[in-house]
Amino acid sequence: MAIAPQDNSAFMREVDEEVRKEQAVQFWDRWGKWIAGLVIIGLAAFGGWLYWSNQQTSAAEAEAEQLSMLLEGLSDGTNTDVEDELSALAESRRPIIRAEALLTQAALALQGEDRARAIEVFAVIAADDGLPQQFRDIATIRQTAVEFEDMEPQAVIDRLASLAVPGNPWFGSAAELTAVAMIRMGDEEGAGALFAQMANDESVPETLRTRAVQMAGVLGVDAVPDEPVDMEEQTVPNQPLAAETAEEASS
Repeated sequence: MAIAPQDNSAFMREVDEEVRKEQAVQFWDRWGKWIAGLVIIGLAAFGGWLYWSNQQTSAAEAEAEQLSMLLEGLSDGTNTDVEDELSALAESRRPIIRAEALLTQAALALQGEDRARAIEVFAVIAADDGLPQQFRDIATIRQTAVEFEDMEPQAVIDRLASLAVPGNPWFGSAAELTAVAMIRMGDEEGAGALFAQMANDESVPETLRTRAVQMAGVLGVDAVPDEPVDMEEQTVPNQPLAAETAEEASS
């Protein structure tokens, strides 16, 4: 008896499904163990990556907390014996932790009047291309400020050339040191112009702008900005104070 077309179609689908099942079984018999092994390896690798990532995060948090506690202890005077811990953090693989620890070491060296040690640490920071540029730049400025008296004026100008330009975050500090070096070289006109630039740059901290107005005036340059800055004495942390040196050099 002939099979009706619709029955024939259903029969062919059944055959096709059975063939696919048989092929799948054969494929799994041949490759299943390998596939399962690869899946397990992949899961293990992913699990290992998650564990490593968690460990890295935990280690970073631990170092950050340790550094924070050290700085707090130094600030309130409850912990001043921190050199060993700082030395360990200064070897951290995490750039910001390493930079902060090194800057703290340099600051402590200055506090202890160990200029040579401070200069050495600042130089290490400035030369470390694994650190964020802003840390390297401030280290360059601080190193220059500390050893300013022992440097040739042209060496100061050359070292700070890329920083003493408008638009740079450290323009004010770098320009002040550069201008004083210019005075020492006898370039009072150039120094006055640079002080005037500082005085009229609103991105420069107000204390530096105030000193720039004063120094430009000493050099015969009217640098009073359109919106005068507050001429009262102010204090801005971590800014090199070079104006006193400039006054001595210009006298």
